[in-house]
Parts: sequence; structure tokens; C-alpha cells
Amino acid sequence: MTNERSLEFDFGWTTDRVETPDFEFLSPLKPTVVFSTYWHFAVERQKVYMRRIRGEGPPWSNDPVLREHKFTNVYRAADRVSQYLIRQVIGTDDRGRADTFFRILLFKLFNRIETWELLVEKFGEPSVDGFDVERYDQILSAAFSAGDRLYSAAYIMPSGGKGNFPRKHTMHLHLLKKMLEARAPDQIAEARTMKSAFELLRGFPTIGDFLGYQFVTDLNYSRLTDFGEDEFVVPGPGAKGGLQKCFLTLGNLSEADAIRLVTERQEECLRALGLHFPTLWGRRLQLIDCQNIFCEVNKYARVVHPEFHEKAGRSRIKQKLRPQSSVPPPVFPEKWGINDRLQHSPDYVPSR
Repeated sequence: MTNERSLEFDFGWTTDRVETPDFEFLSPLKPTVVFSTYWHFAVERQKVYMRRIRGEGPPWSNDPVLREHKFTNVYRAADRVSQYLIRQVIGTDDRGRADTFFRILLFKLFNRIETWELLVEKFGEPSVDGFDVERYDQILSAAFSAGDRLYSAAYIMPSGGKGNFPRKHTMHLHLLKKMLEARAPDQIAEARTMKSAFELLRGFPTIGDFLGYQFVTDLNYSRLTDFGEDEFVVPGPGAKGGLQKCFLTLGNLSEADAIRLVTERQEECLRALGLHFPTLWGRRLQLIDCQNIFCEVNKYARVVHPEFHEKAGRSRIKQKLRPQSSVPPPVFPEKWGINDRLQHSPDYVPSR
């Protein structure tokens, strides 16, 4: 059975009309038409990624929204910054607890490749033994004064308010020092669950729910921890907006429980819509990925479903796509067991 309402599409990557099934197996969730778009978006965005990996040139989609605007990859670990973290920051992953933790958090506090490379240029490969807050601060302050951006625009890093530190980057360097002094690397490594590791991070100043979840996910790309990405999820603000558009009601479920239910039933959702999703060389979507798609479809719906208003009043997508013809060959955490498959071309994604 399907809902009477359907959405007109003319993007060339699906049928003329997209029906919205009742998705009874998702009860008590009550999906809207945006939830069907969630899966159409996920499929097409993943195909774009696979086409790029295969070396095809732009445009990678007939969807006018995807051709004009920038969206993150469906799999978080496939994004450019995550790939840099896995390849360059974690690297061979043969360091001790303290250095692994330090390098990942130093990178992620700024979340900007250029800032990391500036520090490497000035100090060599970052390590706990070579970490001097004052010297790091001098280099970053000089770059800031010269007009260089230190932080990524991917998400807003809290400043901690006006206090003992004149600049946000100074505060973050001292925060990292405080984490090391508190033996955070050992505590994180010894945590039995992703949630408990998240709570340890949440105990430090300025690290809220969103950052705590992002950081524990990044740390888990390394050997420092070995949590399953299906253990725990914390919806960010964008994902919460996407949930509001995708569902009339969550019933008695929390936002995190709603994401978990969708993740668990992903294959059923795709079958209900007659869609084939090209997985990441056999790895199905995890909680962090489905959370991410809710965030991205929240933006996507501003154009495709303008009738679904946002509480924040946003009605357009800010970031424009600047196509780059190639991407480096991907690499993923060894614990996932998929790196030996990456030599095989994803032939199940048709060329345009």
C-alpha cells in the first residue's frame, strides 16, 4: 500500500513519480514524502561517489540539485577530510595510545587539512613529546593574524566564551593539553562501549553532544578503540531537522531510536521503493551514516520539498559544488575488512 501523495521528479535517475509507501515495518514512525526522497538521495549520492572513484568526469548525476550543490558523501568515512584523517593522520596506525589520541584530536579540533599541514611543516609529525602549547599557539596566531582560516566551515566549534584565552585556537590547544594530563587516551582505550567513551569526552569543557559523537567516531577509525559503528548514535542539529521533515511523528521513539530503526531496516526501505543501493564494497550503512543522510536530506529538501519549512527559516543550500575531476583511491579502517576489495571496480554502479 502507498500513500496517495507522490512527488514529481524529472531528474533522470528515477521514475516520473515517486510513490511513498506506508513503511508499516517502521511503526511507530509515520513517514512523509521526504523519507522516500531520503533513500533516492542516498542512492544517487552514493552513485556519484562511486562514479568519481571509477575515474569518470563531471557531471556525475542528472539530478540538478546534486549537480549544483555540495553534499557530503553518504558514508562519513568516504568524505575528503575523513579520508585525510585515515590516510595521513592515523596512517600506519602503529603509534601508542597517547600519540594516536593526540594526533586525531589535534586534527579534528580544527578539522582543516591546511592547519594540520602548517603544523607539520613547522614542527614535523605531531607527537605528544613535541607538543608545546606556547609554540603551537605562536604559529597558529601568526597564521590567524595573516588572514588564514584555521577552522573548517563544516561545523561551528564553540569558543568557550570570553575567559582566560584571547583566541579560540589558544583555548583548544589548552583543552588538548588538559585531556592529555587527565589520561584521556588511556581512559578512552579502556572504555568498554562507544557510549562510555563519548561520555568521557563530554566531560571536558566545550565538548557537547555533537562534538563528542564526532570525536569518538574519529578516534574509532584507529586501533585505539574497537567499537562497532552500530553501537551508538547522537543526532546532530541537521539530522534532527531532517527527522522532522521525514516523519510526521516519531511515536514514542527518541530521535536516536528513530535513526537506529531506519538503519536496522534499511534494506526493507530500499525494497519498498524498488531501489538498489550501492554499498561501500559490501559494508551497509551504519548509524553514523544514516544520521548523516538525515542531515543532508534536510538541506536537499529545501529545494525539492520547499513546503517543508525549517524552524531556523533556512530556505536555500549555501554551498555550491566545485567539481574536481579525480579523487585519491580510498582507504578505510583496517578493522572494517574491506580494503582488500577496493582494487575491484564498483561495476554495479552504471555509467551515465
